[in-house]
Amino acid sequence: MPGFRHIAPAKTSLRHLASPLLVACVALLSACTTPTTTVSGPFNIVPAPDAPAPTAQQKAAQEELVKMVALQDRLSKVSAPLLINNADLCKTYARNLLGFTAQNKYSYPGIYADAAQAALGYGEQMQVSGVLPGSGAARAGLRKGDGLLAAEGKPLPAGPKAEGPFAAIVGPLASKSASLNMTIARDGQPQDLKIPVTRACAFRVALGNADNVNAYSDGARIMLTRGMVNAAQNDEGIAFVIAREMAHNILDHARSQRTAGTAGSIIDSLGAVQPDVSMLTGAAGIKAMPQELDVQADTLAIYLLARAGYNVDNAARFWQRLATQVPATVANGYTALHPGTNSRMAAINRAVTDVRAKQAAKKPLKP
Repeated sequence: MPGFRHIAPAKTSLRHLASPLLVACVALLSACTTPTTTVSGPFNIVPAPDAPAPTAQQKAAQEELVKMVALQDRLSKVSAPLLINNADLCKTYARNLLGFTAQNKYSYPGIYADAAQAALGYGEQMQVSGVLPGSGAARAGLRKGDGLLAAEGKPLPAGPKAEGPFAAIVGPLASKSASLNMTIARDGQPQDLKIPVTRACAFRVALGNADNVNAYSDGARIMLTRGMVNAAQNDEGIAFVIAREMAHNILDHARSQRTAGTAGSIIDSLGAVQPDVSMLTGAAGIKAMPQELDVQADTLAIYLLARAGYNVDNAARFWQRLATQVPATVANGYTALHPGTNSRMAAINRAVTDVRAKQAAKKPLKP
């Protein structure tokens, strides 16, 4: 992502696990009531009879990759209605998205490239790694695992470093029209699909490979750590966290607080397969969010959630539980960066009352 300092080298980042193809490979968005490692798609492929058995290191890499993809898929599914149903509230952050992400084996570094081939079924050709539920790509029938051969008749690149040229072809084409004609490969056969674009909030929602209970936003991206996903307990809780970070982005809080660069560095680092967690000491350079900005984010988040179909009545209870579970004394926890719990609860309750009143009066859900 331009404008952000990368701590981990770009080649070691799994940043494309994180994301709806924003007309390039940018933010994708599975749901279960608890974290799971069950993944749908062309995974767990049986090796050819003459293929050597994987080493312990290779097997561990495959298992690790499958778990990360499962958690990312979960974030993607939970995020989808928030991103799609709130495009008008996202203002300048709304974009025309195709609603899918694309990868090949070279999207992963070192031993993980072979793991992606063995466990995820990736090869030289760029293929669909995820489809945003409710997007134009989903409505058109695009599936995870489809090979991506051509867009508007233009052949799409394959092999090492294909992602950049792929985005350079697909992005401009998608931005200029309401749909994109693509040739895909499915079950070994070419097939043509017309994929409508989807207007949505163009925030990447990423998984952070760390166990601290936190979430970060840098103005363009949102990251929930593995610890936060587990602490959230269910998809509704995950949605509450994503909506708050979306609200901080929409309201430009990272920029106004001058924390975009620091948060961006954390997102870059924790998105790697083997992240540099040494930076997660103390507050990791991020100052606590001022009470008034948190109140603004909580208020907007309730509207984002309601418009996405989530039950906002449970929001205050969720955040109160999290604040008790991970108090402000936990230096690298969420409450330490958002310490104004009492003012936040009051703002959430006011916003819920306002939303319910507008719903009863059949008025537009806008703050």
